[in-house]
Amino acid sequence: MVSATVDSEADILANLNINAGDWPSNLVKNLCLLSPDQIELGKMLVEMGQSHLFQQWTDPGVEDDKKKAFFAQVSFSFSIAIEFYSCEAKFKLSWGLASYIKNARELLAGSKVGKSPYDGFTPSVPTGEILSFGDENFIKYEEAGVKEAQNAAFVLVAGGLGERLGYNGIKVDRVIGMDNMVALLAEATTRTCFLQLYIEAILALQEGSCRLTQGTFQKDIPFVIMTSDDTHTRTLEVLESNSYFGMKPTQVKLLKQEKVACLDDNDARLALDPHNKYQIQTKPHGHGDVHCLLYSSGLLKVWLDAGLRWVLFFQDTNGLLFKAIPASLGVSATKQYQVNSLAVQRKAKEAMGGITRLTHSDGRSMVINVEYNQLDPLLRAAGHPDGDADCETGYSPFPGNINQLILELGPYIEELTKTGGAIKEFVNPKYKDASKTSFRSSTRLECMMQDYPKTLPPTARVGFTVMDKWLAYAPVKNNPEDASKVPKGNPYHSATSGEMAIYRANSLILVKAGVQVEGPVQQVFNGQEVEVWPHITWKPKWGLTFSEIKSKVRQSCSVSQRSTMVLKGRDIFLEDLSLDGALIINSIDGAEVKVGGSIQNKGWLLERIDYKDTSSPEELRIRGFKINKLEQLEQTYGEPGKFILKPQC
Repeated sequence: MVSATVDSEADILANLNINAGDWPSNLVKNLCLLSPDQIELGKMLVEMGQSHLFQQWTDPGVEDDKKKAFFAQVSFSFSIAIEFYSCEAKFKLSWGLASYIKNARELLAGSKVGKSPYDGFTPSVPTGEILSFGDENFIKYEEAGVKEAQNAAFVLVAGGLGERLGYNGIKVDRVIGMDNMVALLAEATTRTCFLQLYIEAILALQEGSCRLTQGTFQKDIPFVIMTSDDTHTRTLEVLESNSYFGMKPTQVKLLKQEKVACLDDNDARLALDPHNKYQIQTKPHGHGDVHCLLYSSGLLKVWLDAGLRWVLFFQDTNGLLFKAIPASLGVSATKQYQVNSLAVQRKAKEAMGGITRLTHSDGRSMVINVEYNQLDPLLRAAGHPDGDADCETGYSPFPGNINQLILELGPYIEELTKTGGAIKEFVNPKYKDASKTSFRSSTRLECMMQDYPKTLPPTARVGFTVMDKWLAYAPVKNNPEDASKVPKGNPYHSATSGEMAIYRANSLILVKAGVQVEGPVQQVFNGQEVEVWPHITWKPKWGLTFSEIKSKVRQSCSVSQRSTMVLKGRDIFLEDLSLDGALIINSIDGAEVKVGGSIQNKGWLLERIDYKDTSSPEELRIRGFKINKLEQLEQTYGEPGKFILKPQC
């Protein structure tokens, strides 16, 4: 092809066998600016019904750099077409803008008429393990899971900005002195952020696994964080500025997912950025991209060669998750599950997906998450007149999905070798009205990591592990205004409820270990009525498993409702302790501390703050309270040895 800088517009169009009337005039005027490759991209866009992208283009000589940047975006992000066909799954997955638009039109057409992705499938209850916290079975699986942890890698999908929270920072970070970074804390008592909590839990598993297996050396557990353009740089800055929260930098890998084009209507017309007419609006493709990223990175093969057996996937704002992981990993190892979905007890028709076995009329079978709004009609269509109904246990027989997966590494690699890690896409447009002719805002195709089992053969060993909800699930995803509108009795899933759930879980664990913990009081923060338990928190190394916690509680111990207790150290023992106030113990490894006696002081109080009061830090406003530290007993043990703290009132 002759260079576009030499030929006239007419010559260029003639070379492409294109009628000028078929192309948008503003694009034709600017052909002289474009390279042959860029002209080919323009041709593809016009043929795919995207002429509107050029309607606002100016004449040559004005904003030419922005026009070239437009084609650079299209070329870099969208132009490479790669197609994959999975014989087992009977669907085609594709990359590249032309394939993306074609797939979008098909999915949007199905969405408009209400087409179910489960046509031809019959639902049934899958096989799994239901655990009860603290009993012999639970303890057995916890110990097995801690032993197996040295053979695991952890993957955090953390591409979100926290916009649904009404929060301006990334969801896993905390304040590090940068103006554009705000904290999202797991809890305000110790001001521990989610990322720190997760890393400290992994390090505790690493240490505990070595100890239980009596290993001659401690294996470093790999930790991968999937980021996006929105979070990648800031996540790295958080890690580096906080010395990786004690983890070796070599243990941590960041994998960045790319974004996909947004769609303006049912015809899959691409949406322009509201602030830049020369840029296509993009959003993350969904956490299902993590499988493709892991496969293409080569990390899975490295892990397999290093003798690892498991990959654990989790999301970024559930402060309770690591209380459930040891036992769940133990179930995977004992039951030899290739896929293990962590789940919680779920009431029928509750707004969370259910783990379900689906069997197709052609013989295909899979165990996957089915969203709650699809599960009920699916059951009714299969001959269950009550649809999604509670069974004799008082809960739905279909466990509640919490989007945490444990995959066996070997079979996982085998499957990704066939699929490349591609996950079937879906679309979820928000329509303006019942006519479904226009969207409230642009949409895009998405994929979910928990849909991975859709491509597996029926022989795959796929199961689930059900935990008590109070122990395993307290996500933080709703802003205060939305949370305050949640009907009474339903979970708020806010920063307020997420923090209170941590205190509740820790209190109930200590009760199970024999501590007399005074029950909660009801209080309202940011319009949300929550249970306020004693503010009890500890570092993961203090209590990784229930057996470990129980061994550190001796004789008769009690904690009043208004109390705060923070345990930062491995070898801290509660021995005949009566606490009514605030107690903070800091100890290094090698310092054994026995804490007992009667401790009473003014303690720490919660003071309400208004979400709209900008004089308070944002990470506190989204909780609706701050902590007024009136008085506490705080002791630090910075040298090895044996110590006793036993004050008397």
